[in-house]
Amino acid sequence: MQKRLSVSTFFALLLLVLLALVPTASQVFQDPFLLTLFTRIVILALAAVSLNFILGYGGMVSFGHAAFIGVGGYSVGILAKHEVFAAWIQWPVALLMSALVALFMGLLSLRTRGIFFIMITLALAQLVYYMGNGAYAYGGDDGLTILHRSDFGGLIDLKHRPSFYYLCWALLCLALFLTHRVVRARFGMVLQGAKSNDRRMAAIGFPVFRYKLAAFVIAGTVCGLAGVLLANHTDFVSPALMHWTRSGDLIVMVVLGGMGSLFGPLFGAVAFLALEEILSSYTEYWKLFFGPLLVLVVLFARGGIDGAIQRGHGGVLLSILAGLLLLHGLHLYYEDLWGIPAALLGATAGLVWLVVRLQQRRQA
Repeated sequence: MQKRLSVSTFFALLLLVLLALVPTASQVFQDPFLLTLFTRIVILALAAVSLNFILGYGGMVSFGHAAFIGVGGYSVGILAKHEVFAAWIQWPVALLMSALVALFMGLLSLRTRGIFFIMITLALAQLVYYMGNGAYAYGGDDGLTILHRSDFGGLIDLKHRPSFYYLCWALLCLALFLTHRVVRARFGMVLQGAKSNDRRMAAIGFPVFRYKLAAFVIAGTVCGLAGVLLANHTDFVSPALMHWTRSGDLIVMVVLGGMGSLFGPLFGAVAFLALEEILSSYTEYWKLFFGPLLVLVVLFARGGIDGAIQRGHGGVLLSILAGLLLLHGLHLYYEDLWGIPAALLGATAGLVWLVVRLQQRRQA
């Protein structure tokens, strides 16, 4: 008997297909910024997937996960500064350095739990951040410009933006697939059991510390890969990549999308960065509007976007998304004429209310 495709999986696959069409849309609409924006979204979605592996499945609230993005990015930047452009050297070195830093942080932080674990990961990440600030040979606080992207010897040209985008997209799909396989294997089951009750798992004979440490290193390595991609995308790295606020952004993506769900980080990254782009076009204080929205999600939408989709609220989410995108498009078109966008916002709110009422009547 075949398993039915869940609603969440259907929406996630649909989203991945739409993401695959971004380069085509960018070419059709002659908007290169669209490709730039979604390349960043795909890369940070990969970083969010790695954080969800330890946060959602392992219960490890790391407030220093962005440090691995910086380690991966700086590994590429420093080698490029010394005229080592071969990707076959840059990428393995970056992944190895990310794994070693994750191993060091894990050995120190995983001996604690709760708020102590959070504070130690935060402190260690800030240590890495200030090391980047003090690396004056590589730009210090001003950052380091990468003059040449990683060279795959003609296999793939990272300077060709659509090719680079599809590489990022393929790596994101691969990360999602491997996460799906790992969390359903013995390793993932032990990790989820340790999240529920690590003492009980240890009592029945599982080396919980080793499992958590291995998961922490895997997550740090994958996040380092996101740093490699981000460095090649922006041609620039700086200590700002490793600041604790960046780690906070990754946690918000995971929480917004749905912790402990396979596609939650994907939903969260797309929603967070799309809302950031839309709201920041109206005001530089966009976080004043995004903050209450996140609080409402935490209080009333248990399981984040993924949970809302599973409960049958996908239509509401699509209505909100369509309304926001239409509002943003008209705002860009009419510029300072706020009458039409404001009227559209009211119409969007009315549409959302109508959809909610219809769903409530159907359930009644």
